Amino acid sequence: MSTSKAKTSQTMKPATAAKKLGILLSAAPAEFQEGPVSRDELNALQADPPAWLADLRREGPHPRQVVAAKLRVSISGLTRAGITGPLTTAEIEDLKAENPDWLQREQAIRAEVREEELRLKQQRPKG
Repeated sequence: MSTSKAKTSQTMKPATAAKKLGILLSAAPAEFQEGPVSRDELNALQADPPAWLADLRREGPHPRQVVAAKLRVSISGLTRAGITGPLTTAEIEDLKAENPDWLQREQAIRAEVREEELRLKQQRPKG
């Protein structure tokens, strides 16, 4: 009951590709934003990033998941702190330098969550 199909290249929406690349879609070039991205194109971008991609990854603006990772907090922690949009690398570095109370608190919460996740993982039976 199986039918044979010609091998077609798997494509994804630009938003999906941007998320996989860790970049903000709205900051990407128009040609990237406008059409589907094939799996081969994504692999090529990851293996040998063009200048625009390297600049975006280095300087931003960064999507929330990248901002959260760079600050070592959760995305929920960013929301609680009132940070709802993208930040540049310079803005992230400024926040780290200021080290406000909310950042310290959210980093502590994230560390506790990670410790608990590790503890639970170690308790699971192996097999």
